Amino acid sequence: MRLVHRSASSDGDTPSTLLASDVDVARSTLEQGRGLMFRRSIPDDYALVFPFDGPDTQWLHMLFVPFAIDALWLVDGEVRKAERLAPFVGLGRGRADTVVELPAGAADEVAVGDEVRLVE
Repeated sequence: MRLVHRSASSDGDTPSTLLASDVDVARSTLEQGRGLMFRRSIPDDYALVFPFDGPDTQWLHMLFVPFAIDALWLVDGEVRKAERLAPFVGLGRGRADTVVELPAGAADEVAVGDEVRLVE
């Protein structure tokens, strides 16, 4: 599974860019609650995806996460919010049906309105 990005300003012929080739999906409440806590680091090509039943306010915290991340809040694959969260003290929230956590810097080219999707 891969996580790909397509800019809202690109034409239909512009290929998607790869954000992550090593993707985990946190489906259970336990997996979602644990998130990236207690990990020392994550690979540069890694993403943790949190799917939810529908759009709602989704919170992220960085408690016990010793490295910065880029977080994306998506609704139907469209980026609604992108934010860098600081280690240990970062806190973010946004309306989303999917939240994506990436290594800091991985989402530098991602903007609100862009498309981010999981593909096989």
